[in-house]
Amino acid sequence: MDSTTTTTTTTDDSSSSSCSSISSSKVLCLIAISLILVSFYFGLNSSTSYVYAKNDHENINPPIVQLEKKFISNLEKVEAGLVRVRVAIKEAQSKNQTLDDPEYVPTGPIYWNPTAFHRSYMEMEKHFKIFVYEEGEPPVFHYSASEGILGIEGILIHQIEISKFRTNDPEKAHVYFLPFSVLSIVSYVYVVDSRSWGPMQNTAADYIDSISRKYPYWNRSLGSDHFMLACHDWAPTISFAVPYLYKNSIRVLCNANTSERFDPTKDVSLPEIYLPQGKMDGLIGGPSPSHRSVLVFYAGGIHGYIRQVLMEHWGKNDDSDVQIHEYLPKNMSYYGMIRKSKFCICPSGYEVASPRMVEALYMGCVPVLLKDHYVAPFNDVLNWNSFSVQMNSRDIPNLKKILMSISQTQYIRMQKRGLQVRRHFEVNFPPKRYDVFHMILHSIWLRRLNIQVHDTKDG
Repeated sequence: MDSTTTTTTTTDDSSSSSCSSISSSKVLCLIAISLILVSFYFGLNSSTSYVYAKNDHENINPPIVQLEKKFISNLEKVEAGLVRVRVAIKEAQSKNQTLDDPEYVPTGPIYWNPTAFHRSYMEMEKHFKIFVYEEGEPPVFHYSASEGILGIEGILIHQIEISKFRTNDPEKAHVYFLPFSVLSIVSYVYVVDSRSWGPMQNTAADYIDSISRKYPYWNRSLGSDHFMLACHDWAPTISFAVPYLYKNSIRVLCNANTSERFDPTKDVSLPEIYLPQGKMDGLIGGPSPSHRSVLVFYAGGIHGYIRQVLMEHWGKNDDSDVQIHEYLPKNMSYYGMIRKSKFCICPSGYEVASPRMVEALYMGCVPVLLKDHYVAPFNDVLNWNSFSVQMNSRDIPNLKKILMSISQTQYIRMQKRGLQVRRHFEVNFPPKRYDVFHMILHSIWLRRLNIQVHDTKDG
């Protein structure tokens, strides 16, 4: 050990003495010291290089990990856009901002919040995108009959298919349309008198299974950003074949019956609209309140419990103010009676939907919604209490008393509001702003704003 220590010491001493005594050795000594300092500098710099890179983005590229964090998926872009929309709607609501709109500005008590609705509608027109799955062949898919009391199903399916809201890029879509027609399924798949739901339910289930295997979007959201549209009474039962379809998806249904699992927080109530000639020609308009001599009118078959009770109490009365008929006398016109009446009863039949509600609005008669468990169309935007009378089956014995208690002034207000609101129920070819097509899309848009979709791959 002494020998080694000595050698080391000696080596240090001789080095020092060489540096002090010989000029050439001084140069070598300085070079050696410089190399030591340079090595020391790079050693320190390498130990802090990651911190430096994080703090100086202008000069040094960020690490690979950071590049991955900065990547934004298409879904995240879609969701970020919806966040901005939600903020804009809340801001308009809180500041009571009125937007310029040359065609129509929602105002008045027919709306719960006209400012918020207007901003939401305008945002929908600017941003909303619908992807329609192309799989499936008519007549069961991409088609439905557009005539009769269920014709609104076929009309809207067609209008969605050719709409400016449709996108061919599913990565940019907010919602995804399942283009099967329940009316067509019943017409072409159902075996008459078989009482078998299986083939009809399997048609819907097989279609969803097919698109879920081909595309990632159904599985990504478990169906919550997908929607179906149907006016047939059997639509809810057919949707039960796919649990995520009735639990998660947006179901646009005429049969908006909460006792049959219609969920107004995610489902959309579709108004049943009967266009006798396939158009609104001859349906719009009626006399002023002062020229309506009949207090209340209804005519229709005894379908279901509510109509039966209505007929038992009022079907055979001699009161000229209360015109309740199962079959109209030959000298009476159905539409003529609507136009002569102040109030028109719109009762449930076997199911809750009926075209009478829209017929009343078209012709200036105040609707009396006589229904249990019914969710009225667009009720998250429209204040139905301002332009209609809502009753349930328990109110039937007191029908005339309830209607007579509404003052003439209040009736006139309700009737005028009905004239204002009917634009939202009109069917146009092509669609016009704020009509029933756009109101249905807006209802779907609102449901999409209420959820946030996360890619399942992100956990």
